[in-house]
Amino acid sequence: MQSTIKNLKKRFDISEVKEQRKNLTFISTEEDQVVPLLMHLRDQEGFSHFVLLTAVDWIEEGVFQLTYILNHPEKKTDLGIRAYIGREDATMESAHHLWEQVATYQRELKEMFGIDFPGSPRVDEEFFLEGWDDIPPMRREFDSKQYSEDTYFPRPGSKSHDPREYMKQKLYRDDYEEEK
Repeated sequence: MQSTIKNLKKRFDISEVKEQRKNLTFISTEEDQVVPLLMHLRDQEGFSHFVLLTAVDWIEEGVFQLTYILNHPEKKTDLGIRAYIGREDATMESAHHLWEQVATYQRELKEMFGIDFPGSPRVDEEFFLEGWDDIPPMRREFDSKQYSEDTYFPRPGSKSHDPREYMKQKLYRDDYEEEK
């Protein structure tokens, strides 16, 4: 992997390299370099299998971290490519032309985080959240507890338990009864 990273540093603006374990390394680059880097890794370096695309919401910094993970089947190694994009009007160049399944991940990220991938097939169609009209639910400012309280009515007979006390009672019933 070291020779691959060295080669990539000559061609691309790699800002960080983190070896997570022997067969998994993460590199960071600028958002405008992601698609050319993915294409180079696929066509020149043998990372032919696209594994996943995911996002992390760093609300305090005002950015999303996108992570693309590729696999090199012969070397049995994975490489993660990370890039940060702004949260406001979050947009990223689509990579669906490199691997078909990227379009599915991009649709999910559009719906769940509000990240747009212009030109990606069906990116504006509903994916999981049919009829959703609130902010994307994976954004950190989305209040899932408040949404649940506003959307769903309490069921008769349902109770709320303090998890610590409830588990004590369930797991250590005899000890719990003695404490009372």
